[in-house]
Amino acid sequence: MVTRKTEPEPVDVAAFLDAVEPAQRREDARTVCALMERLSGQPPVLWSGGMIGFGRYAYRYESGHAGEWFRTGFGPRKAALTLYVMGGFDAHEALLARLGKHSTGKSCLYVKRLQDIDPAVLEELVAASLAHMRARYPEGA
Repeated sequence: MVTRKTEPEPVDVAAFLDAVEPAQRREDARTVCALMERLSGQPPVLWSGGMIGFGRYAYRYESGHAGEWFRTGFGPRKAALTLYVMGGFDAHEALLARLGKHSTGKSCLYVKRLQDIDPAVLEELVAASLAHMRARYPEGA
């Protein structure tokens, strides 16, 4: 039986965020947490590895590997806030061009400080990611 390395933990998210350093990263994390909670309609859940996720979905690959993951989330990392934008960035080039100072990985958006980006564009990007997840993995399905 395969055990997952990343799964929800019974830890208070507010207490976790209270411990984030430095202070500016802590405040940015609280802001992103509130944004994602509002847009997803789901409460924040701490996942192992210091990730905060909102909502869940089940997946199964053609290989047969199956699991569960959050629909959107973020991690207040030492170097930057890491926001998980499901579905990647190919469909979001116009939004990224307007976002401000950031970098990306496959499905990760890295932001050093929220003051460096446009909050309205960030909200559009998170909303688009959630819409992608609802279309691909309908809730309750």
